Amino acid sequence: GLTLLSRIQQVRPETPTLLITGHGEHDLAVQALRGGAYDFIQKPIDRDYVVASLHRAIQTHQMHRQLAEQRRALEQYARSLEEMVQARTRELVAAMAAKDAFLAVASHELKTPLTVLKGFGQLLHRRLEQERSAHLEYLVKMEQATGRMELLADDLLNTSLVETDIFVLHRRPCDLVALCQHVLREYMAEPDRRLLLDTPAEPIEVEVDAERISQVLLNLLSNARKYSSKEAPITVRLERQDQHCRISMQDRGVGIPAEQLPHLFERFYRVPGVEVQTGSSSGVGLGLYIVQKIVERHGGHVSVESRVGEGSIFSVSLPLTPASVAASMEQAASSELESSIRETEGT
Repeated sequence: GLTLLSRIQQVRPETPTLLITGHGEHDLAVQALRGGAYDFIQKPIDRDYVVASLHRAIQTHQMHRQLAEQRRALEQYARSLEEMVQARTRELVAAMAAKDAFLAVASHELKTPLTVLKGFGQLLHRRLEQERSAHLEYLVKMEQATGRMELLADDLLNTSLVETDIFVLHRRPCDLVALCQHVLREYMAEPDRRLLLDTPAEPIEVEVDAERISQVLLNLLSNARKYSSKEAPITVRLERQDQHCRISMQDRGVGIPAEQLPHLFERFYRVPGVEVQTGSSSGVGLGLYIVQKIVERHGGHVSVESRVGEGSIFSVSLPLTPASVAASMEQAASSELESSIRETEGT
């Protein structure tokens, strides 16, 4: 019986099987059930028990078959969904690539006429200044509009490149203190805006693309100036923090609602209901997105703290060079030693 049961399981494993025997050994029953038999029936046969067992076996077989069919249907449906998702993903990737390519071409094509327009505007500005023309104020407005268009073209171009292999960082050893002072010097000299720069006396060495980090500083400064009054000072602070350096830009402007903070670095995001200062453009919501991408490419991160009515602090953290970390640790050890000596002398 067990040999026949084994053969049935090999040929038709889905067939429900009852094993009827005149031997009532417990081990035989266990072997039969393990071998695939649905039930083990001893002689003499109880007709009602056999019929009931057959019904149960058939019902169980039908349930197993239905489950198998449903499982196959679900697997097929899952495969279809996966194929649909993959196809849709390919379409979205292609659409994003086409959009980025369009933005790159469009912004590049915009740059050329804007550069020409800006150059002729500067020539005309000098001429009208010399002639003390009343039309100078109209030219100034045109120059401001041209400047906003140029910034928009730059943002669109950077956005189209920042997540591609075309966007390459040219890293060089750099003193971040000197870089901040150089980039922000002309803004600190403005008589109608107060820009305070707080930096350590000693250099802070980093390995960065100086042009891109300058872009980060200018984007953050532009953002701070847009949302704070001319009377409110803007403070830029640079400090070491273990193996990183931290640049913080603090304004005392309108502040940002807490629920909006997680979205600030999203592409094309602008905080609703927050007005910019007169004469400023609200932009299209790309500045902070570009800042985050550039900083992340450098192995750093950007964060923001803000309270409505009190202003905001945007912080950029960048990794120090190994030499700078070693110098920082040596300086900390030296300071600790000097402190210990003073305490000893005092006692």
